[in-house]
Order: sequence, then C-alpha cells, then structure tokens
Amino acid sequence: MTRALISQGPVPSAPLPAVDMSTTLGQLHLPAPMLTASGCAASGRELDQFFDITTIGAIVTKSVMANPRSGRATPRMAETPSGMLNSIGLQGPGIDRFIEHDLAWLEERGARVIVSIAGSTVDEYGKLAARLRTVRSVAGIEINISCPNVEDRGQVFACRAGSAADVVNAVRRHSDPRMPLFAKLSPDVTDIVEIVDAVVRAGANGVSVINTVLGMVINTDTMRPHLAGITGGLSGPAIRPVAVRCIWQIRQAFPQVPIIGMGGVRTGLDALEFILAGANAVSVGTSVFHDPSAPARIQVELQRALGERGFTRLADAVSHAHRPADSRAEFDDDIDFISE
Repeated sequence: MTRALISQGPVPSAPLPAVDMSTTLGQLHLPAPMLTASGCAASGRELDQFFDITTIGAIVTKSVMANPRSGRATPRMAETPSGMLNSIGLQGPGIDRFIEHDLAWLEERGARVIVSIAGSTVDEYGKLAARLRTVRSVAGIEINISCPNVEDRGQVFACRAGSAADVVNAVRRHSDPRMPLFAKLSPDVTDIVEIVDAVVRAGANGVSVINTVLGMVINTDTMRPHLAGITGGLSGPAIRPVAVRCIWQIRQAFPQVPIIGMGGVRTGLDALEFILAGANAVSVGTSVFHDPSAPARIQVELQRALGERGFTRLADAVSHAHRPADSRAEFDDDIDFISE
C-alpha cells in the first residue's frame, strides 16, 4: 500500500486555518512544532510508510550509544492503565552503524534530524558528541541523561544537578559551538527547576521534558515482577499531567529557555495544552504504536485548535496560560452566563 493511501485518513470538514506553525528552539528554527519522541520511532524509516516525515518539525532519533547494545532481557514491555511500561534498555546499533545507515537515509530523505545520544559515562557522551561534530545532517542533539531503563540507576545522570551538568558540559565542549543541545530530563526528581538551572549553566540551549516515569508491574499469576529488569519507564496518557506540571514549572522559572514537551500526547488538544504551559515544540511517542500517523495527524489537529482560538501564529500561544487573566473579561463572561 502506498504512503498516499495510508496517510489520507478522514477528509477534513473544512480547510485548515491560516496559522504560522513555525517555532524556534534557540538557534534551531523549525517550520512545524511536532517531533517524534526518541525511542518510539527508531530513525523514522518505518513511520515514513504512513506519512511524509519531512512535513513535521523533526525526527528525534532513538538514543544511540558508542557501541552496539542488545538492551535488557525479555519480557521488557507491559501494558498499563492509560499507558505502557517498557524496559528496552537503550538497545541500538552503536554510533558508527547509526551514522552510516540511519543518518545517511534521513539525510537522503530530506528530514530534519535531532540525534539523541546516551552513555554510561561522561566520557562516552563526549566521544559521541565529537563523532557527530562533522555530520552535516544533524540539526540538534538531545542529550538523554534520564533513561530509567538501565541496570544501574547510578547511570541516570539527570537525577542530580552536578552529574547532569557534567554530562552537558562534556557534550558542549566536544560539539560545534553552534550546535543546539537539549538535555532530556526525568520527572523523578525533587526539584526539576534545579536540574534545568544546572544543565543550562553547563551549556544546554534547551530541555526536553519529560522522559518516562520509573514504574513497576507485578504479574499476579506468577506473583513475580512482570519485567525481567524489574522496573521500567511508564509512558502514555497516564503521565501527561506530570509533563504539563514540569513544563509549567520550568517556564515559570526560565521564561526564555526553549522547551520540547513530551509525555502522553494523543491529540491536538493535548499538544495545545503543552504549548499553553510553555512548550515551544511537542514530541509524540507512545501514540505511534497504535497510530503510526500520529505526529502528522496531531500537527493538523493542533493547527486547527489554534485557529479556532484566534491564533494566527503558534509562537503567540506559547506560554499563553501564564499570562495574567483579564479579571474584567472573566467577570463579564460570568454575568453573560448568569443572564442566560
């Protein structure tokens, strides 16, 4: 079946409103705000069967490490209410194969690419950044310091401000000074604002929030943990309110820091909620497992939702929920409602 046939879907009831959907993430300018979330769409090749991946803002690749990695033992996935738990464990081909195979294809396809990197040591992150320094197809780097799916929880650098800053500093030192860097952070911390402050001071241009929430499932038949790795990362709609809270807190503390929001986005209204809370762009992850066209569909739904609310530019909606309410207008609305 061709891409055109697969991606048509329902015919819109009305033309899309004229909304400038472009967004800016520091030095990175994107024509559209929707991205793929790292880990859920590999490097975009599979999704390109269902929609044109060049029509969304960018492909954020699955986190790549220096060497090939098989990941954690099976079983390593479990369905949960309003979400899923995964314990994949950063499985991947290693940076050399990734550049030769995946990045080469993305460049040929004409997609904008943000490469997600992960490492077990600060030095590994630095080496990955150095390896990517001369690859022209890389538009940005997402520094995954928050994956919960590792055997050693000490590898979750984002849980401490000092270790988070060390990794970002290493990546910044080994990257082109113009390369946009986004630190991917965990919600499993006491004060996420403290972590953001540390990574921004260390050289991050922005942040990606949130990564999955550490969780666990017990199989009531075997009466043992369901996942071979015991714990895993919870994703899907169940974590969306946590993501909105983190985005809101970060935007309040850092009005100018670019934010890529993610966590349980299924519809354009979900994406709009992130934008209103302060996100400059939105990544879609778990939704692609049941709807591979989700990033493109949600982008269209977001454009329609913005137009219906009177916005002509996405940028005008960013952080809109933080603006002081017009008390007189709200009072007049109440009067109109009562009079009806």
